[in-house]
Amino acid sequence: MTSRRSTATRISVKKYLHKSEADLTTRKRILGIDPGSRLTGFGVVDFEGSKALYVASGTVKSTDGAFADRLRLIFESITGIVDEFRPEIVAVESVFMHKNAGSALKLGHARSAAICATFQHGAEVYEYAPREIKQAVVGTGAATKEQVQHMVVSILGLDGVPAEDAADALAAAICHGNQRRTHAQLGTGNAIAGAR
Repeated sequence: MTSRRSTATRISVKKYLHKSEADLTTRKRILGIDPGSRLTGFGVVDFEGSKALYVASGTVKSTDGAFADRLRLIFESITGIVDEFRPEIVAVESVFMHKNAGSALKLGHARSAAICATFQHGAEVYEYAPREIKQAVVGTGAATKEQVQHMVVSILGLDGVPAEDAADALAAAICHGNQRRTHAQLGTGNAIAGAR
C-alpha cells in the first residue's frame, strides 16, 4: 500500500506600492472645474487620505461682451484661482453631447480656456464625464443638480448651499479624490495634461 503525502504550497504575497499610492496619505489639493461659456464653476477641496475638506468655491461669470472677451475672463479668473490656491490636481467635467452644435463648440472653447489656465503651475489635469461625477457623489449618474448640491453639502459639512455650478465643480473634485486610490492601485487614470 502506497501512502500519499500531501504537499502544501506556500504562497507569499507581496504588496507593491505604486509611486502615487504613497501620495494618498498626504494632503492633496484638488481644483474642480465645471466649465461653461457664461458660468464656470470652481471648487477647491483638500483630501487627507479619504477625508474631503472644503477650501473654497464659486463661479466665474462671463455673461457680457464678445465671446473672445468672455474666454479671456475665464482664462484670467481660473489663472488667479490657481495662483491663489495652488492645486496639485485639477478635475474638469468633460464636454457632453449637445443638441446644438454651436453650444457644444462654445462649451469646448470655455473648457479649453479653463484648462489652459492651469498649465502654469504644472497641475495634473483629469477629466470626468458628468454621469461619472454624479455617480461618484450621489450614487446615480442620473442625479439632478439639487441632489448633487445636497450631497456636496453633506460630504463637505457645509453650512450653506453652493450655487449649482460651484457644487458641480466641488463634485468633480470629490469624484477625483474618491477615485484616486483606485487609479493608483490599478495604474489607471492618466492625466490628460500636466505632470505625467
